[in-house]
Amino acid sequence: MSVDFDFEVILRTLKTAAGALRDADVPVLLGGGLAVWARGGAKTEHDVDFFVKPEDAERAQQALEAAGLRGENPPEGWLLKAWDGNVLVDLIFDPRGGPIDDEWFERADELDVYAVTMLVASLDDVLVTKLLALTEQNLDYSSVLETARAVREQLDWDDVRARCEGSPYAKAFLVLVEDLGIAPAASPSGG
Repeated sequence: MSVDFDFEVILRTLKTAAGALRDADVPVLLGGGLAVWARGGAKTEHDVDFFVKPEDAERAQQALEAAGLRGENPPEGWLLKAWDGNVLVDLIFDPRGGPIDDEWFERADELDVYAVTMLVASLDDVLVTKLLALTEQNLDYSSVLETARAVREQLDWDDVRARCEGSPYAKAFLVLVEDLGIAPAASPSGG
């Protein structure tokens, strides 16, 4: 569902959802476009993404439903959803590249986002999930290019390359950002 509304609507949903998840003691990481925005990237026009461990996903959705959001169980099997009016909240627990685990939480930083203190996923994790989601049917580089440009100095490019090694679509993107001067060339050690 595509809806045209301002960024403040998304931020209100972020605040509502983050508060409900915190009150329910569900450990989550802010992900997606809002994690990029929290670290200096552009405003997102999409949804609110949280990364959550698989064992906490249903409890996270229940906490959002208790806060008045409408839950949805999509067929994809790697996320759950909740709607705050027209704003979607994704609870991502098993993105391409493997399930959310303790290492994701260790790489995260605690930041103040719209006056709420929360864990924000590492930019490497956010970019890697976006790159590994690229497929022959979904090969739009615009979002990942915008992310890479906005936060290029904060990314560990060798880590991103290593984690995306199995994806030809991610490899093509990494060549593109090198040629555009956004990312440094791969290190000689093969990273």
